[in-house]
Amino acid sequence: MFVITGLLSSHVAALELPKSQHDSDFHKFSEEQAQLGQLLFYDAILSGNRNISCGTCHNHAHGSADGLALGVGEGGVGLGPQRSTGSGTDRILKRIPRNAPGLWNVGAKEYVTFFLDGRVSHADFYNNRFNTPAQEWLPQGLNSLLAAQALFPLTSQFEMAGDPGENQVAGAVYDRIDAVWPILAKRVRIIPQYGEMFVTAFADINKPEQITISHIANAIAAFEALEWRSTDSPFDAYLQGQKNALTQAQQRGMTLFYGAADCHQCHSGPLLTDHQFHALGLPQFGPGRTRQWDMIVRDLGRMSASDRFEDAYRFRTPSLRNVALTAPYGHNGAYPTLEGIVRHHLNPQLEFASWRPEMVDLPVAAWLQKTDFMALEDSRERQRVSSTIDIQPQQLQDHQVADIVAFLNALTGTASVNGRLGKPKHVPSGLEVD
Repeated sequence: MFVITGLLSSHVAALELPKSQHDSDFHKFSEEQAQLGQLLFYDAILSGNRNISCGTCHNHAHGSADGLALGVGEGGVGLGPQRSTGSGTDRILKRIPRNAPGLWNVGAKEYVTFFLDGRVSHADFYNNRFNTPAQEWLPQGLNSLLAAQALFPLTSQFEMAGDPGENQVAGAVYDRIDAVWPILAKRVRIIPQYGEMFVTAFADINKPEQITISHIANAIAAFEALEWRSTDSPFDAYLQGQKNALTQAQQRGMTLFYGAADCHQCHSGPLLTDHQFHALGLPQFGPGRTRQWDMIVRDLGRMSASDRFEDAYRFRTPSLRNVALTAPYGHNGAYPTLEGIVRHHLNPQLEFASWRPEMVDLPVAAWLQKTDFMALEDSRERQRVSSTIDIQPQQLQDHQVADIVAFLNALTGTASVNGRLGKPKHVPSGLEVD
C-alpha cells in the first residue's frame, strides 16, 4: 500500500472526480452479432480491392489504432509502424488525412458524434435518424450511431474503396454513395459461412439473400462496442473506492488534472471527454480534410463538416481511456509521446512555434514529400492556426508534467486491453488477416 501524505489526501478529497462506469452507461449489443462483426472487421472483402480491412488501421496489436501519425490506407503493405506506402502503380496516392483513433468504449451512450470533425451525429434532417455525409442516401435499418459511422471508411477512396476505375466499389462511390451498399452486401452474402451466421445472428434474416449493408454495419458496431469496452483501469478502481489503486505520482497527477492544470475542463466525465470541439493550435501537415472546393492544403477540423467559420481548426475532444496505448497524439499524430502532447496543451503557442517536421515519423513516400508540409510552410495558414486557440497557457514544472503523464498511464485498463474475442486467425472470405 502506498502512503499518502495528509496534504495530498486533502487535495484529492476536494476534487470533483467523475463517476465510475457501469453497464448501464453502454448501449446493449448482441453477442452473436459481435462474433460475426469480429470476422467482418478483419475481412478485406469489404474493401474495394480486397486488400485492406477495418482491422488494418484499428488493430489489436496497436491498442485498436495503428501506431502511425497519418495512416496508410488502400495500396499500403504491412501493419502498424512497419506498414509501407506501396510501390509502382499500387502505391498510395494520398496519406490518410488524420490519425486513426482508438476505439475504446465507443459503445457508450454518451457518444453523440463520431469522427474528429463530428460529421456523423444524431439528427433527422434526412428522415433516417442520422446526419452523415451520405445524407438521404444512408441505408435504413442501422441500429446505432456507431453502425452509421462504420460505413464511411468502406466508401473512402484512400481508406478502403480504392480509385475509381480500379474496382466496382470505387466506381460506385464515384457515381453515388448508395450504389455501394448492394455491391458490398452481395460480396458478403454469397459466402456460405457468412450467410449461415447472419441467419443465426439476426431475427429478421431467414435466408442469405436478405442480408443488407445495414446488417453488416450493425454487426461491426456490435463487435466494436463489446470488444473494446474498458472499465478496469487503476483509475476505475480508485473511483470505486480502492484508494491504493493509484501510486503517489498518479494521485499527484490526478490532482493537477482535475485542479490547477485544468485538463478536466475538456477531458471530463467517465470517458474523459466533453465531446465538444476545441482549437489546440496543432501544427498542420499531410493532406488534411477541408471544405469541398477549398484549394488550400489544410485541415479545418469541425468546419469541414459544419461549414461554419467559427468551427475552423476545432476538433472533437478525444476520450483518454487507454490513451497510453494509442500513440502518436493529436488529430494528425503530431506528437509521438504523451509528454509531448501534454506540453503542447500547457503552452500551445510556444509549442506550435517550436514544432519541427522531424518530430513526426511519416512512412516514406517520396512522391508525397513536396506536399507533406505545405500547410506548415504557409505563413498565412500558420497565422490562422496560431490565432485560433481555445486553451489558456499553464505553467507547470517538469516534475508536475511527469505526474500528469503518470496519471494518464493510470487510465490504461488491465485485462480489457486484450479485447474479448481478439483477432481471428481466419475469415470466411479466405483473404489474409492483417
